[in-house]
Amino acid sequence: MKKTVGFVCAMAVAGMMSAPAYCDVIKVGVIGTMSGPYALFGQNFKYGIEAWVAEHGNKVGDHEIEFVYRDEESPNPAKSKALAQELIVKDKVQYLAGFYFTPDAMAAAPLLEESKTPMVVMNAATSAIVEKSPYIVRTSFTMFQNTVPAAKVAKARGAKKVAIAVSDYGPGVDAETAFKKTFEADGGTIAEAIRMPLSTTDFGPIMQRIKDSGADMIFTFLPSGPPTLGFVKAYIDNGLKAAGVALISTGDVVTEPDLPNIGDSGIGILSTYHYSVSHDSAENKAFIADLIKAGDKPGDITMTAVAAYDGARLIYAMVEATGGQRDPDKAIAAVKGMAWVSPRGPVSIDPETRHITQNVYLREVAKQDGKFFNKELQTFASQPDWGLRK
Repeated sequence: MKKTVGFVCAMAVAGMMSAPAYCDVIKVGVIGTMSGPYALFGQNFKYGIEAWVAEHGNKVGDHEIEFVYRDEESPNPAKSKALAQELIVKDKVQYLAGFYFTPDAMAAAPLLEESKTPMVVMNAATSAIVEKSPYIVRTSFTMFQNTVPAAKVAKARGAKKVAIAVSDYGPGVDAETAFKKTFEADGGTIAEAIRMPLSTTDFGPIMQRIKDSGADMIFTFLPSGPPTLGFVKAYIDNGLKAAGVALISTGDVVTEPDLPNIGDSGIGILSTYHYSVSHDSAENKAFIADLIKAGDKPGDITMTAVAAYDGARLIYAMVEATGGQRDPDKAIAAVKGMAWVSPRGPVSIDPETRHITQNVYLREVAKQDGKFFNKELQTFASQPDWGLRK
């Protein structure tokens, strides 16, 4: 019987049958940066998913859930689309998940409706992603969501002229737009707006432009990885911190794994973000304990682990709601409006945008008992994706 059911599922995926398929093994294809310069964040997809499976088992009812991982080392839309197509057609996955970079998520989106495959975005942060298909739901964050609070903090802390420096791709453009619109609406001035190629490694000239602009604060966004450490070090080494030019960023720029490398000079840097490894809640303590029990190092844990953990929750809910059938409309309907307490705090899925509503925290780099961490100072409760609510 098992062989017959699997054959029926495979034929339906390949477009050979019109009826929804019933699968005894539900495959989930996860595309992420498992190697290369951003490997830590793709590996954190795996950390979070494995933590969920360790807690809840690998079955939903009678259906076994199998996660199939594929590697994309860096932004590569053509490869992302090819991997997604291979997972759908060859591996017969019923769900797609992961996606660290926006261009990679965008490239996979056109495949979803024809193949009837829901996709759970676990990182990519451009607001428009969810608009590319009704079968996309997000458990990560968007730049608008994390940046609007940053602009409000800048104004509240007395900044008058801010220089914006962002990576020149979708999320960076969203971050620049969100900060500029919010800060100027509160009476602030943008002294300079700089878009940096993703390949930038020398940030010295950018720091000189910021110095020349007369800005009293910098707002920045770069995707978490090697460039963020380079930017923060350039900010410190070029004397802007010593000169009293404050730095505020989204949390991507000061992830916990980078804090020891930044060192004492990073103490006091501000960021706004939806998750800190140091978040003080019973749910987060249990989550971190599960990761450590699985052999993961506390210093390697990032925000993509909690997004993947919550993403696995949604996938399990979709499998339960559809009874193992390939029914993307029913699957997505099942998670619209879902609410739960995540390791990051209370969250829900907006039924209109399919984006996650969550707290955003103002944090400050701090040091205690010789360890660096992001200390939460303030909570901006229940933040929607402001980019989809313009």
